[in-house]
Amino acid sequence: MRLVAFAGSDGNPRPGLLHQDAVIDLTSVGSYQDTLAVIANGLEAATHIAKVAEASGRRVPLSEVKLLAPIARPPRIFCIGLNYRDHALESNMELPRVPTVFFKLVSAIVGPDAAIELPRLTQQPDYEAELAVVIGPGGKNIAAADWRKHVFGYTILNDVSARDVQLATSQWSLGKSFDTFAPLGPAIVSAAEVTDPHRLDIRLAVNGELLQSSNTQELIFPIPELIAYISSIAPLETGDIISTGTPAGVGLGRHPQRWLRPGDEVVIEISSLGKLRNPVRAAT
Repeated sequence: MRLVAFAGSDGNPRPGLLHQDAVIDLTSVGSYQDTLAVIANGLEAATHIAKVAEASGRRVPLSEVKLLAPIARPPRIFCIGLNYRDHALESNMELPRVPTVFFKLVSAIVGPDAAIELPRLTQQPDYEAELAVVIGPGGKNIAAADWRKHVFGYTILNDVSARDVQLATSQWSLGKSFDTFAPLGPAIVSAAEVTDPHRLDIRLAVNGELLQSSNTQELIFPIPELIAYISSIAPLETGDIISTGTPAGVGLGRHPQRWLRPGDEVVIEISSLGKLRNPVRAAT
């Protein structure tokens, strides 16, 4: 199941199901108002409604659909810093002993094909390809062994970062949270379709040039540990996103450094999840 959000004929976002070359409108087979409502009903219920939708739901050709971020207003976005061994090394930082967690503001979310807008306040805008985990049932003090019970699915997040703003202070969140700095999508792929999220190829290209290429097996703290650690401090909520960190190859770590520029196109590809494509332009 590939859960998406798309703009309806009235311009309002609707939950949908990506199926071959079409999007099935989930409002045509149920009372779901958005994808968060689908997630809140649980993976089993969502799988059932997906079967009903595939049999009788209203289909719209994908070529006629504007896809939006698959979840527009998650409760929170937890981001994990320095969670790939190669990225920690290129950043000249020691491997962390506990997960480095910061927040990215939900207001930064945009969908596939939406522009990343570069504000005048930064001269060092950077890209970061990341595997994002979408939480299903929430909970506190979740045991690492029970992590699969709490994962609804996976998607792609680009943790766009204003490095000069981010590194001017020890607090990273604002430097990561300019408008449009959280491209997300194109779909939330249900956990049942991803056999092992710790064996996924992850790549990022700018203007066709491959700049990041790794595999999620390089994660320092895998998903079970992240869920257990975060939930030991703050209860996880349905729809929360945990963005698991980025591999080596970011602009900050390159020689010479490589910053995003207006006119660039960023494409992130994660095996099993698809491609997230976003153009870059100057903010107006």
